[in-house]
Amino acid sequence: MSTSQVYLKELPQGQQAADDEPVSRRRLDVWMLAGIAIAVIATVAGIAATGVNLVYFFQPTGALIVLGGTLGVMVVTTPRAALGHSLRRVAGLFSTAHVDREALIEELVSYTRLVRTKGLYALEPVVPRAGDEFLAESLLMAMDVRERSELQSALENKLRLQERQGEADAKILEVAGGFAPTIGVLGTVVGLIHVLRQFSTPSAVAYGVGTAFVSTIYGLSLANMVLLPAAHRIRARVAEEFETHELITEGVLCMFDKIHPSLVRQRLRCFLRQPDADAHSVNTAAAR
Repeated sequence: MSTSQVYLKELPQGQQAADDEPVSRRRLDVWMLAGIAIAVIATVAGIAATGVNLVYFFQPTGALIVLGGTLGVMVVTTPRAALGHSLRRVAGLFSTAHVDREALIEELVSYTRLVRTKGLYALEPVVPRAGDEFLAESLLMAMDVRERSELQSALENKLRLQERQGEADAKILEVAGGFAPTIGVLGTVVGLIHVLRQFSTPSAVAYGVGTAFVSTIYGLSLANMVLLPAAHRIRARVAEEFETHELITEGVLCMFDKIHPSLVRQRLRCFLRQPDADAHSVNTAAAR
């Protein structure tokens, strides 16, 4: 029987359908869209409750100053490649990759069982079936190195680099969020200067002062409802991915050490959320 056939035979039942049900699946992040909708609806409802016409808040001049000024600040403070990477990461926030950690643990355990019986090079034909890109890269590294310390160093360096890249992308938005309210104040000052030119007409002054402060609203809204939340969302995504990649790193190192599959499963279960771990324990007890 070939190595790949042995592997397929030893895979857990849920993992045999990896092509149909991958460990990591990207889907629309409905939770984030719901948060955006709640923020927009609450803001519009609050404005409407004051009795002020919503059209009053649509000021092209203020929007141009705030949006253009904030974009200009981002261009000045950020290299082009880094800015493009950050914008792509923001676009990626609208979809999320759901990772089934329980399935990922079972996949790592099955690889460990294969390595203990056939050796590390038996992983080569099954690497393309890996349920996670980082896992596939880690398995290739495990086959290429000779020393455990070399493998551990390579995997940890990759983890740290991914974390720094995520932090850099979040920091770009955070810096822009710090400047946006100030630029909004700048737009307000410009509006007040325009008002002072019509100081002889009290009604025009009253209307102009209100219009001028719309720029401040634009700046505050852009910072606190778009840029800063996006930065925090990126950090949350990076933290979740880092934890999953730590799980994979630990599993691959155990695999390299040829630790018994049961011990590998026990070690990796610490990466599960507590409700998931409890549910797994109940299912295991029921199966027995």
